[in-house]
Amino acid sequence: MKLGYKLAAEAFGPKELIRQAVRAEQAGFDFVEISDHYHPWLDVQGHSPFAWNVLSAIATRTDRLGLATGVTCPTVRYHPAIVAQAAATLAIISDDRFTLGVGAGERLNEHVVGQGFPSVRGRHERLVEALDIINLLWQGGYQSYEGRHLQLEDARVFDLPEKLPVIAVAAGGKQAAELAATHGTGLFATEPRADLVETFTAAGGTGPKYAEASVAWAPSAEEAVKAAHETTRWAVTGWKVMAELPNPVNFEAASATVRPEDIAEQFAVGPDPEPYVEMVREYTGAGFDHVVLMNAGPDPDGFLDFFEKELKGRL
Repeated sequence: MKLGYKLAAEAFGPKELIRQAVRAEQAGFDFVEISDHYHPWLDVQGHSPFAWNVLSAIATRTDRLGLATGVTCPTVRYHPAIVAQAAATLAIISDDRFTLGVGAGERLNEHVVGQGFPSVRGRHERLVEALDIINLLWQGGYQSYEGRHLQLEDARVFDLPEKLPVIAVAAGGKQAAELAATHGTGLFATEPRADLVETFTAAGGTGPKYAEASVAWAPSAEEAVKAAHETTRWAVTGWKVMAELPNPVNFEAASATVRPEDIAEQFAVGPDPEPYVEMVREYTGAGFDHVVLMNAGPDPDGFLDFFEKELKGRL
């Protein structure tokens, strides 16, 4: 089992994210995963740097740390040909430490290019075509593709790594979990759902299975809950809300009724290692082998010290 540290690109600037990644490697994390957003969820978070630049800098500042996008939408804001090129380049720069996490996207980030945001069905159709294009380009040579939604004309990715990156496909249901097996080489989820792992493996998936676990470290549980409620209350609104709203102000309104006790129910919080251990075991028990700790506490260095000194040895 591999443990990851979530780089919250909505909450920190690019230099701080790079610094946290270096510290995460020193603390003993196996990999870092970064959100690929254009906007933060809430204005109070205040950041949203370009994830690919940050990952490239991290690759040159670390030695063994795995890198992953969590996740990139390769259908609207980016064309899949650009994602295929970017991922191949990052795999080379990082000496094959990169995993391409992909998903169907959120309106929050994708509407900014003025192309609209598709229906749920349309998003999944586009994701299938995007994965077709990425896999086609990674075969080498000049390639073309004519899909219902996406096209590729006589394109070639010249710099390909010797070992292609894992493509971990985000899944919230059976259809996407099957897609992760047929068009990807890994699974990505945000809930400890064994049914997603079972669907992935039944469809022939054999690659890594990533999942995010929400935590909030602080010297007291009360401080942890307060900080997570201020910056990360959007996380308990549910995927139908998270995928559809266009701007931070909309998430501010949608999360207005989220209570601190709602955070306490869904996050592992405070200074006691046991809730964190229990949460990770819930994910590994469901079949996930790469668990990302997404810390919403007020002190990232305090959390990294806590992981290094108290938590790592118990996981």
